Amino acid sequence: MRRRIDMTEVEAATKIRAKYLRALENEEWDLLPGPTFVKTFLRTYAEFLDLDPRLLVEEYRQRYERPSSQDLTPFGPGLGGQRRRRRQRPRRNWGPAIVVFLGIVVLLAALYGLSLLGGGEEDANAPVATVSPRPTATPAKHARQRRKRRPPAPTRASLRLTATATVYVCLENASGKAVLDGVTLARGRRSPTFRSKRFRANFGNGGVRMRVNGHTYAAARSSDPIGYEIRPTGRPRRLSERARVQLCRT
Repeated sequence: MRRRIDMTEVEAATKIRAKYLRALENEEWDLLPGPTFVKTFLRTYAEFLDLDPRLLVEEYRQRYERPSSQDLTPFGPGLGGQRRRRRQRPRRNWGPAIVVFLGIVVLLAALYGLSLLGGGEEDANAPVATVSPRPTATPAKHARQRRKRRPPAPTRASLRLTATATVYVCLENASGKAVLDGVTLARGRRSPTFRSKRFRANFGNGGVRMRVNGHTYAAARSSDPIGYEIRPTGRPRRLSERARVQLCRT
């Protein structure tokens, strides 16, 4: 916003669709294809804005990336190597043949059979190692708990306007009351903070920023009047020309 770069310019330069860029801006990770794409988009977007991509990706990993089931499953010292060795034993598909052979040998010669039975016991224990514990369901439970703990979406919008250029402002709340009725804000001036279920605004030009529930959105660059509908969640939406001109007329 400081560089006054329009989202369409970013989309054209980075080849990232505008809806994904907006999802990155609003930290709406559920709207993105997956963690791999998120990190790729973050790197590309950061490089375009001359930011440090490593810091952004690392912050995303620490705050939002979910650990894999292998990271969450406890293992004792050396257990991983033991499990790998156990998985290799079932490859001896000649085990049943040995058992049959040993039975025949026992019938033929007691001593010879006893000597082979010692090795047979070793092989008889091998099938026990084929039973491996199922992956724990802990990661899925943790993911569901994180989703349950996610705070509910706000029902009211907290709005403050900051002029980036001298701009005419008309602002109505959800009841249709004009909380700013034809006010001109000089560059750098801020409006009071207003709260309502929604707002509709008519700006004389695009020289204004909207701070909505902690998120800042810049109006589209325009020297002509422009209107927006502002809700508690999501980006402000452009009003039609007909809806814009109806504001603050009473």
